[in-house]
Amino acid sequence: MLKVFGLKNCDTCRKARGWLDGKKIAHAFLDVRADGIAKADVARWVKAKGWETVLNKRGTTWRGLADKDRDGVDEARAVALMVEHPALIKRPVFEAGGEVVIGFGAAEQKALAQLLK
Repeated sequence: MLKVFGLKNCDTCRKARGWLDGKKIAHAFLDVRADGIAKADVARWVKAKGWETVLNKRGTTWRGLADKDRDGVDEARAVALMVEHPALIKRPVFEAGGEVVIGFGAAEQKALAQLLK
């Protein structure tokens, strides 16, 4: 089954869930803020896609971090920050069959369609 990780109030996550519902694709949605996120999940995504892809530096959560937390971020620090502040995870994150897709742009939609065939 497809797992979708995101935030329930995120517009992109709502759009993605609507897209999945419209295509009648069964999925389980996990709110990373309300349900929490395991370090192992974040580490798996980072291994699959790289921490620079998984870490959302565009949001207010990133901008709200202290300079000492943002400066010199490496993979280990990025994983720790995302576990501590789940809104730092780029979303949505889709997982199925050991594959990971992050985001919901045109390329990610195409990747998802291929993954779900």
